[in-house]
Amino acid sequence: MDHRVEILKTPEECEIFAKNATDRKRPDLALEARRKAVEMRVSTHETTTPAEADALAGVYAYEAMLTRKNGKKTRASATWQVVRRHGIIEAVQRALRQPAEPKTYETLVEMGLADLAFEAIVLRHTEAFSEDAIRVSQERMDEIAAA
Repeated sequence: MDHRVEILKTPEECEIFAKNATDRKRPDLALEARRKAVEMRVSTHETTTPAEADALAGVYAYEAMLTRKNGKKTRASATWQVVRRHGIIEAVQRALRQPAEPKTYETLVEMGLADLAFEAIVLRHTEAFSEDAIRVSQERMDEIAAA
């Protein structure tokens, strides 16, 4: 990790750094800063499995994508309500029951966060998710690969 990213202390500092790095045509540094912001946010939660930690990272990556799309800080409020009520694994499974939004994955790819798409997380941690979530994730990833 670049020393300039290592010294960042808050997710907000990481976001500012990422924006400035993008403006200065340094996507490599922007990616490092975005990932560090996600990791910092995930570290504020108690998780019992790597699947839970990755799923939380997925929600934060989704929020970063929404923020980029909307041009202003945007929280995944509905997703966080499901997380509070049913847990992070069930929240991801419920999100996958919704129709896919192709722009979501495309934007995550542009941001260098495609591995934090819910589908990718499910396929990495099949032991934690339902057969239906795995099937939907595989179908969507196959569609993306074929496009």
